[in-house]
Amino acid sequence: MNGPLNASALPIMHLISSGGFYGAERMLLDHCLATPGHHQVLFLDAPPALIDRFREAGIDCRAFAGLGQLLGHLRYRRAEHPLINTHNFKGLVFGWVGATLFDLPLVITQHGFTPRSRKQRFYGWLSLQLCRTASVNRVVCVAESIAMLHRKASVRKEKLQVIPNGLPTANGLLPHNARHPRWLAGFVGRLTHEKGPDLFLDALIALCQQHPQLDAVMLGDGPERETLLARIAAAGLHNRITLPGYQTDMNRWWPQLDALVISSRTEGTPMILLEAMQAGVPVVAFSVGGIPDVLEDRHNGLLAPPTDSVALARQLDTLLSEPVLARELIDNAKRTQQDRYDLKALAERWSQLYIRTAREARA
Repeated sequence: MNGPLNASALPIMHLISSGGFYGAERMLLDHCLATPGHHQVLFLDAPPALIDRFREAGIDCRAFAGLGQLLGHLRYRRAEHPLINTHNFKGLVFGWVGATLFDLPLVITQHGFTPRSRKQRFYGWLSLQLCRTASVNRVVCVAESIAMLHRKASVRKEKLQVIPNGLPTANGLLPHNARHPRWLAGFVGRLTHEKGPDLFLDALIALCQQHPQLDAVMLGDGPERETLLARIAAAGLHNRITLPGYQTDMNRWWPQLDALVISSRTEGTPMILLEAMQAGVPVVAFSVGGIPDVLEDRHNGLLAPPTDSVALARQLDTLLSEPVLARELIDNAKRTQQDRYDLKALAERWSQLYIRTAREARA
């Protein structure tokens, strides 16, 4: 196929398996709205509410129950020579099969790995092996730490590119109230092992017992919810550490939070981190994954060694006792997000990558 490629006319088909609207889904929605191209999201076993959310935003979506249905759709569209962009493990495997069968260009987006079990570790290993194959044209990692894993697995450096997540310019975000009569620390994420809600409680239970003015909120849902509630009740803090459940809109929470605590055991470049920076909420986090690529300790955030809840509590205590430092962290974090994690600039990098990949595949 010859002739110039038009970025806004390039068909791009995203494959993702998802249980809800989390970080990767937020990134993908923003990405489709900001990056030139005819984007179509192909959902594998996704809840109807998630698909509706994308459609309400104007994104063309299709839902598939299995590989056979997906391959039928790719066969129907193959004459347009679409570019496939996969997200998460199942999307990668299905996309790899489709790209191999129909000779379509394939871009893998690696949001991160969660090696919490033997099965998950196998998924991570297989993902890295598939990225080495000729069917994969590009591997885009959202953090340098993820790219390093691919280099160690002998994925060719010409395939690899790091493009972090970004945010669109804030629109109608409520202003953050820097100080409240009481002090509120927040956890935002799935209540699962890799997100470290137990490590959050290790830090916050002790701090709440030391500081009567400190409360905490855990925004999210997941399989560890009942265990967490039992720990909170046993500590006598059920009125001060609350679990309101999964939230569809964080804008009502940002003005209430005095700190976001990211206690994850593993991460890519968390969207919630960038949102807090944009909203003016200081961040205390474990130095895992792509977080230290974004945050510099005592410059635009506070960092603790991975899984060290005592150090995490100490850093959070620093915020509570040093309001001048907290203000400096907020100001520097806002500048960092605007300068390095702006969606418009990152979307242009994605557009150039898509065009280059499609051009090479058609040569």
